[in-house]
Amino acid sequence: MQWTDQIRQVKIILVLAAVIIAVVSLVVSHFLVHDLSLEEHNKMEVWAEAMRSLNSADENTDLNLVLKVIDENNTIPVIVMDSKGEVQTYRNIIIKAKTAADSIQSVAGKGIRWKEAGRNIRIYLDDDTLKSDFIDVCYDESVMIKRLSSWPYVQLGIVLIFVVVAIFALLTSKKAEQNKVWVGLSKETAHQLGTPISSLMAWTEILKENYPDDTLIPEMDKDVKRLQLIADRFSKIGSLPEPVLSSLTDVMNHVVDYMERRTSSKVEMVRDFPDHDIIVKINASLFEWVIENLCKNAVDAMEGKGRITLHMGEKEQKVVIEVSDTGKGIKKKDLANVFRPGFTTKKRGWGLGLSLAKRIVEEYHHGKIWVKSSEVGKGTTFCIELHK
Repeated sequence: MQWTDQIRQVKIILVLAAVIIAVVSLVVSHFLVHDLSLEEHNKMEVWAEAMRSLNSADENTDLNLVLKVIDENNTIPVIVMDSKGEVQTYRNIIIKAKTAADSIQSVAGKGIRWKEAGRNIRIYLDDDTLKSDFIDVCYDESVMIKRLSSWPYVQLGIVLIFVVVAIFALLTSKKAEQNKVWVGLSKETAHQLGTPISSLMAWTEILKENYPDDTLIPEMDKDVKRLQLIADRFSKIGSLPEPVLSSLTDVMNHVVDYMERRTSSKVEMVRDFPDHDIIVKINASLFEWVIENLCKNAVDAMEGKGRITLHMGEKEQKVVIEVSDTGKGIKKKDLANVFRPGFTTKKRGWGLGLSLAKRIVEEYHHGKIWVKSSEVGKGTTFCIELHK
């Protein structure tokens, strides 16, 4: 639980950091671009005034300064259009048209678009009151401003990629550590159970020889074999067991028979199985454990009284198993956490049963397990899908 909470906190911190970086970048870039745009606008006003001086110059006008101002604009795209909308000249524009006429038409189209966007400076060439003779200096943002405008979004993408990679690395590290814990715990449990189970088996054989008519000894023998089965399951959890072709019907019947002997007579076990046998590739011992866990959780949820329905069917290339109960159900806020290690609503319990079930179904059998439906006060249905 503590490790999970730490991972969640780190993920929240990473996401918040990404959001803060993105917001700061966008704000700073916005002000920077705004200031540069104002500076370029001021430059274009000077450039437009130089164009006006050039158009109204006579033989006595010194054009050195005017020409210098005009020639120094090597970054801002600009188009000069007369009062009729015809292009007079342009600078810093790349034209891809094949003919001269197409080039002029393309430039004129750009000038009109820039004018409609409000990026133009009108210069009147005469001093009369009609002001009918003028030129429009239409301009666009420079390449530098366009790059600065798009840079925050590039930076945001890089930050998001970093956050996704970091979260993926954390989750992978968490999963690897959980796997090590599962494997270590399982192997150690199987090892520790091995010695007393062997001793109990020997004592049971001695009791059989000395008291052949005792009716309790066979029951003891069953319990010892049950312990041996549990130890075998733990040893398989700690390794990679190979699934083999098995009768799923036999596995389900075996679990139901065991649960009927170990639960109250007030718990009704209903089998909804097809008439024909279903053969799938599973590890029978581990898969029985999954169904047992679901049934035991159902018994606990019903508090020892109710009905458990085990349904088994086929759908295309999959086998579907459903375990339904008439218990207290699961709250909606808890549905996302039921398979998380350590999560439990019981006063006693480790919260590992469903986590183990998910691991066995999805990692060892490449199937799926999920809560199909749950309603508080009415019951819960778990669903398992296996490939045929």
